[in-house]
Amino acid sequence: MIKGITHVSAIASGAEFDRVSSLFSALGFEQGKGWQDAQGRGAAFLAPIGNLEFVTGREPAVPTVLVEVTQLDHMRSLVEKWLLASYRTEEIPEILSAAELTHWNSRLFTVQITTELRIGFWQSENPLHGQPEAVEGDLSAAGMRFAVVTTRWNTVITDRLLQGSLDALHRSGAARADIEIVRVPGAWEVPSAARTLAESKRFDAIITLGCLLRGETAHYEAIYNEVARGIGQSQQETGVPHAFGVLTCETLEQALDRAGLKAGNKGFEAASAAIEMVSIQRKLAAQNGQGKK
Repeated sequence: MIKGITHVSAIASGAEFDRVSSLFSALGFEQGKGWQDAQGRGAAFLAPIGNLEFVTGREPAVPTVLVEVTQLDHMRSLVEKWLLASYRTEEIPEILSAAELTHWNSRLFTVQITTELRIGFWQSENPLHGQPEAVEGDLSAAGMRFAVVTTRWNTVITDRLLQGSLDALHRSGAARADIEIVRVPGAWEVPSAARTLAESKRFDAIITLGCLLRGETAHYEAIYNEVARGIGQSQQETGVPHAFGVLTCETLEQALDRAGLKAGNKGFEAASAAIEMVSIQRKLAAQNGQGKK
């Protein structure tokens, strides 16, 4: 099993060796295990990722040592500052190149550390370069079944949330026949209904809607904590995604703002999250060989 790659560069003199070591230390490389004996010495510098590349047909257009960075201009400033401590100002343009675009969609600058050692520093112009691939959900609700639990209490708010949820579902391709709406008295009853619907296994996701106003309910926090806990527990124990669209606001005005007047519609957002979570679950199940057909 391959464990790592080491590129070894010979440096002619001890003074140049010390200078190169000081540069790599100044740039923030993690120092590895060095060595020293009667014939010479070595210093190791570690990078998070190592690559070994071979070419044929033409000479490489880049130095044999390439260091990929995320802030190329800042890195060049550090190298220039380091050079100013050892070289005259007029010598630096001959040693340190400008950062220029390459034909491989990157920017690159080089520094001639010693006669034998030239190092290139580069940064990709592609913002997604090197980023790990992620499983993400799609916003297509076609073929999915949803249950929406909403409340009769504070209907001036919850009806707006419900309308937002239905809007998101229909826009995303959900059929009307695949959406079931359940009305419960208040927010306290939402977790129980959500749990019953989830355990029926008839739905791909449950969308929970409600509204709690501090000004109207003396035991506001106790109710909210239990509602949130109950919905979360139902989701964890049934494995069916539950989208949380229960508003907790100080005033009716704040609730209206979050139900579509100023700050978006929480019902729309909850339905969108439900669609995405169903999509993610299906993709993960497919990767495990258990995808729906």
